[in-house]
Parts: sequence; structure tokens; C-alpha cells
Amino acid sequence: MAEPIDAPVTLAGIARIAGVGRAAVSNWRRRHDSFPTPVGGTDASPLFSLDDVERWLHAQGKIERVGMRERLWPRYEALGDRAVMGAALAEAGGRLLAAEGVDWAMPGLSSLPEAAVRVVDATVEAAHHEGNRETFDFLLARWLDAHVRQISTTPVPLARLMVDIAAAVGAGEPGEEAAWTTVLDPACGVGGLLLAASEHMGERGVEAGSLAPALLGTDLDPTLAVLAAARLGFARVGGSGASAEIRTGDSLRADPNGAVRADVVLCNPPFNARDWGHEELATDPRWIYGLPPRTEPELAWVEHALARLAPGGVAVLLLPPAVASRRAGRRIRGALLRTGALRGVVALPAGAAQPHSVSLQLWILRAPASEGGTAPGERLFLLDAATSHGAVRGAQGIDWPRLSGQVLDAVQAHSWSGERRPGAEERLPERCVTVPVMDLLDEQTDLTPARYVPEAATEAQDKLHESWGHLDGLLDEVRGRSRTLAAIDLSAGGDAASTVTVSDLDRARALRLRQGQTLPGELLHGDALPHGAVPVLSVPDLVLGEGPGGWLAGAEVESGAGTGTLTVAEPGDVVVVGVERAYRVWVQADTPLVLGPQLYALRPDPDMLDPWFLAGCLRAPANARQAGSHTSSSARIDVRKLQVLQLSLDEQRPYAEAFKELLALEESLRSVVAVGEDLLRGLGDGLAAGRLHRSRR
Repeated sequence: MAEPIDAPVTLAGIARIAGVGRAAVSNWRRRHDSFPTPVGGTDASPLFSLDDVERWLHAQGKIERVGMRERLWPRYEALGDRAVMGAALAEAGGRLLAAEGVDWAMPGLSSLPEAAVRVVDATVEAAHHEGNRETFDFLLARWLDAHVRQISTTPVPLARLMVDIAAAVGAGEPGEEAAWTTVLDPACGVGGLLLAASEHMGERGVEAGSLAPALLGTDLDPTLAVLAAARLGFARVGGSGASAEIRTGDSLRADPNGAVRADVVLCNPPFNARDWGHEELATDPRWIYGLPPRTEPELAWVEHALARLAPGGVAVLLLPPAVASRRAGRRIRGALLRTGALRGVVALPAGAAQPHSVSLQLWILRAPASEGGTAPGERLFLLDAATSHGAVRGAQGIDWPRLSGQVLDAVQAHSWSGERRPGAEERLPERCVTVPVMDLLDEQTDLTPARYVPEAATEAQDKLHESWGHLDGLLDEVRGRSRTLAAIDLSAGGDAASTVTVSDLDRARALRLRQGQTLPGELLHGDALPHGAVPVLSVPDLVLGEGPGGWLAGAEVESGAGTGTLTVAEPGDVVVVGVERAYRVWVQADTPLVLGPQLYALRPDPDMLDPWFLAGCLRAPANARQAGSHTSSSARIDVRKLQVLQLSLDEQRPYAEAFKELLALEESLRSVVAVGEDLLRGLGDGLAAGRLHRSRR
């Protein structure tokens, strides 16, 4: 077997390979003269030869087989191109499936370069020890994480929820079981929705020997298509029972599954894709509800899904909230309502899927029960789950068990057969209503659930009680911190305290000063922070009074820190804003933070400077005024000129404690203001709605 190519690896990568923390690797590097010499990177984030690292770890007895998958990933990264990496992983998946007895070929991909072939060989060898599917799934997850901006995936809990909704709606009545033979995803990506459907069908005993594929998928990207095929192949080997056929193609322009009529269509289509074929598809027979405007590509996917459904079939699509209200799509929305094709809209909490910053929606559609027939369309099911919260948080702040339970309880309580059951409205849970279609057909035809789902009076009162309790706790906290700070005696006289500048401390190596840099716009994400990502902060974020306004994938930050193109503030660093109107200083805690221009990271030597003492000295308003540059309207702060008291480490500590209390009091006062504003709004809305309870005397 040819040897795989060498690859650079960071200290964090070495830690993952050896199954230890990064601090342990740094300790090895200090203690062992034989530790490999860096081959690149920077002093702060050096890069090492993976081959050298593996030889050293083996010689030291610090690695056996536990890190084989981790040792593979740097070799994939060394291939560089996203498509080549994906094709190599798909080829490895195909060879592993062949070893499992699955006849599978890679459609539509060119031959691999020699370097990629060597990586595939290494993958197959590692899989013999660590499991075929386990190795493939691990590498696929790393590949998706490395290219999270270019590739949007449906989170596993959301995919399963969409499948469960389709099953409940297709069953018609509670307790019934929907029988599926074909499930279609016309924009399948790496097959997350089809995988969830496969697991659902396997749990219900779909015949594994069926000749016709039960799962059909299409994707424009051939790399994603073959990865989806491999992923579903492993699922079938694992016993899900559903066969699959994934094709490469453009479902809107030239659908390779044009003759298919599926029982279920599941889709998370691309958002805001304006070049979807509006001109050449103007006379397409799928547009029976109207020609989608150029600016409404999501409605084109809605009509496409309906055209691919068998009579009585169900479609569940994940869509951005603007589709429910944009003026350009109101005619099509009206047609979907009048014909009964659109049966329900569910608003999800922000963070449920990309883009994480908005509350996405699930649209539930159903085809007429017979060709040419019209489905009942008297009322529309609306559920506002956008405000669901819980104590147990997922990677993106979603309590998935609670959210899924809330949605499925509402879906299963509703009659999807079109027949009105006595007391049906009373059985629907809170935040869920059914609205007469005629009430929705106005000039806007706005289908946003929050417009029609009223906040229950008891829910509003519970929120007020919670806010009052929170305010009482904050006021107690303010009083306690005030007593502590009021006891501080500032009457000490004598000579003025000696100070030293940040520049002097930097030269003396008491701290290390680094300036934030222009951020790579092509890599910056603007939605909520997913697992493994690093938040990014800029001065405009602070001027607007907001927190970090974006994030970068962990792999991108690691690479940028290694090459010196990114400045990352680590926990324990002191961050300074170098603009007077947004001047702030704080000690970074918990997680790393990528800094933009005019932001500075100061890393104190713990043997010389206490970070809280340093931050307290720097944040004094008088200090900032003296270091300010007033030659322009921007009024920048020259961070190097900021003054710090010249005290020993022991003398710094009481100052550090006082500075901590001062900052905590400031945060408590800000929280009091925020909670107070919420209380004023809630009380004002409740009184204006006539909810004042008058007790009888």
C-alpha cells in the first residue's frame, strides 16, 4: 500500500490524536527535547509534521489505536480542495460498503489524484480497526464542520421531527399508521432527511428486499450526492431496511425523478437562490398555483414538492419565515390555501437550523386524495413554537425533546383528514390554533403563526411573576455589592502612585499585546453560534450595544491563528476596545474570541500581572481620556499609552478583588434596567388588553 501524504497538524490536533488535553501536549513540548520541531505556523500556533508527531508519540508510548480516525483527518485537510476531500471520502465509503457486500458505485465523479488515493487506502486500513460506518461517519462530520459555510445540513433532531410530522399527517387520525413506499428529497445534500426517513421505515419493518428504491434523492452537487449515497448505504447495512437511489441533477430545471410520485416529500431547499430558472421554466406544468416570482425561489420548491406527491401524499419543507409574508408571494399563498394544498405552518425557535439567527418554519402540504381532485381547505393549522425554551439545552440552545414533544402533541391532536371533530379546538395545546382560510385571504395573506396565536393570559402572568422575582433578586444583589464597595476607603494620601504604560509592560514581557485584524468576510457567519465555532467581535457590534455579531468555524480559527491572520483572545486575556465612543475593557472568560480591527488582546504573565488588576487599571475613564487621540471624529485610544499602577503581585490582589466587585455591580445595574423595561412592556400590554383582574369585596 502506498504511504499517505504527510500533513501539518496543530497542538490541538496532536491532543485529539493522543486523546489528551491541549495543556498536556504543551507540557510534553516543554519537557521533552525530542518533541518534533515546528514546520510552519507561528510562535503562538505552531504547525508540526503529522508523520514526525506519530513517530514521536509511538516512541514515547503515548498512542496506540485510539487516535487512528483523528490521524486520518489532517491528511484529508492536506488535500486542500473541498470537492477532492469529499470525493476521497465517498470513494473510501464505497470501498468499505463493498467490503460489507453492498454493490455501490460512485456516480458522476472524476478519478481521484494520487494523493487522494493514498488517503483512501489509509482510511480503509483504519476502518478495519475502528469500524467501517464509525470511521466514515466520523470523517463526514469533520468534513461538514470544516465546510460549514458552504454546506447547509439539517440537524438530526429536526430531521426526525419532520419525518414524524409527515407520519402523523399521513396517518390522518391519531393511532393510525401511515404506510410509505417511497420518500423523496429533491435537494438532499448529504442525505440527513432521507437518513431519518430510513430509520423511521426500518423501525416499522419496511421490507429490506424490496426491488424498488424506497428512498430517492437528488442534489446539484455531485460530491454531496455520492456522500449521501454512501451514508444511506451504511444505514441499510445497519438494518434500517430501506433501499436508496441518489442522483446528481437540478430538481427544478431538469429533475431526474420527474416521473416519481412519492408518498412523502421532505426538503430543506436552498434559501434565497435567485438563479433558480425563472425564465426557462415560465411555462412549466408544475406551476398550477401560479408562476413563482423570481424573488420567491422557495415557493418554486413548494410547488415542485406538490407536483412530486402521489395522491394523498404529504410534504414537509423547512423554509425561511419571509416566505409566509413577502408581498410577492401572496397570490401563490392564497392559491395554496384555497385548494387545501397547504395544511399547516409551524414556527420553530431561532437556532433550530441554518441560518440560526431566524425563526424558520415548517410548511405542511398535502396533495389531493385523487388526481384532479381538491383537498379540503377550510382551516389552516398554525403552531407558534418559536418561543419554546427549556432547562436542557442542545448545541444551539434548543431543548429538542421538549420542542419535538410540543410540536407532535399539537400535530397529533389535529384532524388532518379534513373532518371536523367535536371539541377539536379545545384539544389543541397552547400556542396552537386553526384559522378559517377565509380569514387569511386578505391583501397580505400573511401566514406567520405569531400573528394569529395569542399569548395566553396565564402565560403572560407567569412571565410577569418570573420577572418580578428576577428583579427582586437583582436588587438584593445590587444592595449586597453596594455595601461591599461602600466599605472601601479611598482617603489614603501621600505621594502619587507610580505608573507604567502598556508599551513598557509589553517591552518588559509582563504582557503580550496583540491587535485585532480585518476579518475574512468570505468565511464569517452571521447566525447563532453552533458547537465548536468561535464567536467574532467587532467595534460596530459594541457600538450597537450587541454581543459578537458572527462566528468562524473552529478549523478556520485554528488555521488563522496558526498563520497569524487572526487574533484570538483566550480565556484570561484582557480585551481593550481602542475607540473612545465604545471604550470597554474586560477579562475574557469561558471561551476564545476572535477580534476585529481596533480591538486588542493583552495576555499578562501570571507571575507578574493579575488580569483583573490590569483590566481595572485600564478601564478607568480618566486613563482612556489621557490616551485618546482627538485628531479625528473617531477619537481612537492609543492602547500602548494606557497607564497601569506599578505594584507587586501581592499588592495587586486587593485591587483586583475591588475591580471585580465594581464590574459585577455595573453588570447588575444593567440587568436591573433590562428587566425593568421588560416589566414595563408586559404590564403596559396587559393593561391595554383589558386583563386587569378586579377582585370582589
